[in-house]
Amino acid sequence: MTKLMELSALGARETMLAQAMNSHNLANASTPGFRKDLATYAGTRSTDGLKNGVDLSPGTVQTTGNKLDVAIDDSSAQGEGYLVIETPDGGEAYSRRGDLRVDLDGFLVNGAGQFVMGEGGRIAVQRYNEIEIAADGTISIQRLGALPNAMQQVDRLMLVRLDEEQTMVKGEDGLLRIEDGSEAIPDASLRVVSGALETSNVNPVDALVEMISLARRFETQVKLMQSSQENQQSLDQILRFS
Repeated sequence: MTKLMELSALGARETMLAQAMNSHNLANASTPGFRKDLATYAGTRSTDGLKNGVDLSPGTVQTTGNKLDVAIDDSSAQGEGYLVIETPDGGEAYSRRGDLRVDLDGFLVNGAGQFVMGEGGRIAVQRYNEIEIAADGTISIQRLGALPNAMQQVDRLMLVRLDEEQTMVKGEDGLLRIEDGSEAIPDASLRVVSGALETSNVNPVDALVEMISLARRFETQVKLMQSSQENQQSLDQILRFS
């Protein structure tokens, strides 16, 4: 294999990885709170499956009117806030996804079915007529059969922020974790906006433009490989008859 072919093959492989990542971003352009993956190439993925590249810039907040939807309001906090999510191994990870619901077992989960944690652990919600989430994350319900306006506090959303020296990485499950394995800092000053959602920070138009650019780059790299192979074959023929 010639040096040109080797470099072209490596470039084509990296472009394919970038295409897959860009397609994943585009597929999540409508996922609430989604954080865009940044292109990473060979050798930049850590052994535990965490992606090194993630764009933490915020999406926009849109009103939905759904009482279980929440968007984190960072205006009164020092740093970006996150909801705490329980991972399958019992650990904690972080997300801005706020499309909450009560699952069939009575626990509060997000749109991906991941457990949203409160100050007391998993948040168990009994059957209710009404539910409210206050600005400080306090969840209250009017239980079935209770008197009107007899609201009962259930739990409070665990809201955390990063220390200045902490760095986020993103896992294959779409959740964010702190790179050194430490935990984020609970912050009582963080607030949520009920009846609203933060959108994905993926710009679909930019992602489509990037898709076209990557396709052209891949085509160029394939042509370089073909050209290198043809040149090598021509050289072999010349040497054979010389």
